[in-house]
Order: sequence, then structure tokens, then C-alpha cells
Amino acid sequence: MRELRQLIDVEEPAWPELREILAAGPLSVEVLSPDSDLGGASLLQLQVTARSYLGAMVLHCGGLLVDDGWLRVFGSPVEGAARGVPSLARVNRFPGTFDPAWRADTGLVVAHDVLGGVFALNGEDPAGAGRPGALGEVVYFAPDSLRWEALGVGHSAWMAWLASGALGDFYADLRWPGWQDEVRVLNGDQGVSLFPPLWSAEARQDLSATSRRAVPLTELLGVARDSRLQFDGVDAGFLGAV
Repeated sequence: MRELRQLIDVEEPAWPELREILAAGPLSVEVLSPDSDLGGASLLQLQVTARSYLGAMVLHCGGLLVDDGWLRVFGSPVEGAARGVPSLARVNRFPGTFDPAWRADTGLVVAHDVLGGVFALNGEDPAGAGRPGALGEVVYFAPDSLRWEALGVGHSAWMAWLASGALGDFYADLRWPGWQDEVRVLNGDQGVSLFPPLWSAEARQDLSATSRRAVPLTELLGVARDSRLQFDGVDAGFLGAV
């Protein structure tokens, strides 16, 4: 196990590059202020260096609100951070103090969207956890299909993809006219619940005709996990703690 100083003191730390990429992208990205103590503790628990984008996010960034807050990418926010975005440590239930034996059960949840979609890094046995993709690959739990999808990239490439403005195409079938106004007012622990549900044929025919309301994101994640189990008899697994 590496000491914290070994993880921080690296050549070519990633944060300056990542910050530049985020600033140059076409989407709105709000960068939240970091908590240095939480960032250091999270870096130590993850055992990644500040040379990686993941290390840069937890050490130097409180989190990201991407595209008017549609997507929340987790970091190490100061207490009382804007819109109450949770930390990567909280979402993944890190131990209170460093535990070298601790491992994320199926992988690491790195972002949530307002529909209850989940971006995660695959753990050591993705197939055993019912996930597609390889170790370290980013996968997405889609709230419209209630299934995991492999994205074919690692964390750094995924971060660059976010900054490129590709979210518009990725979510093209899951957005309705005026979604920005509904999303901007949400807290970081809230999502949008649709009725009929997003995975129903009725919702797919006309998202704008659905009834929508703000709900705790933990409620959305719980309903999605329960629905997957009910429909397919398969547990979607850990979707993050909010």
C-alpha cells in the first residue's frame, strides 16, 4: 500500500490538464470546491495517484455539475457544497478511516444523472456482478432499459468524452422540451421521476406528455433496482448511496 505523499507527489499531475479540458468544452460545467482533508483520505483509500483523472477528481475537485446539473460527477466537496452534491466517498460507502482491506463490492460509482442513470467503473469481477465490460471499464446503468451497458472506455477517456459535449447525443431520447428549467432547481441528491415510468412504452412514445416530479435520488435508484429484479429476476447490484 502506498502512503498518501506517494500518491500526491507525482510528475505530471492530471488536474491542470483536466481543468483545461472541462473549461474548453461546449457544455456548462460547474466545478465545486474541494475539501482537502476528504480528498486526501479518498485518494489514500482508492490507492490511485494524482496523475490519473480519478485521483485528480477526488483530490482537487468537489465534484462537477455538468450540463445544467443533468449529470453529477463525484469528487470531494466541502461541507455544504453547492446544491448538496454528495462525495465519491459517501456514494461508495468508503470506511470512516483508511482500511487496506476495503474494496468496492462490484466497482466504483463515479456519477449519477437526474433520471437515476449510474456511471461506474467495473470492479475485479464484473461478470460475477452481472455487468458487461472489463475490469476498469466505465459502464452505465440505463434507467430506460434497467440494464448495464458497457461504454468501451476507461475513466480518463470517459471524462474527456463528457467534456466533448457528447451528452446531448447520448441522452437525445431521454430529454423533453424544457428539461433545463426542471433540472436547474434540483438539489444534488434529487432526481426526476416520470410517470408513466421511463422504461414504459408510453413514456417512450412521448416523454413530454409524462408527469414529472422531483424526488430523492435514492428513491429513483431503489425503484430501478426493485423493478429490474421484478421484471428479470436479476439484481442490478449496487447503484450508489446518496
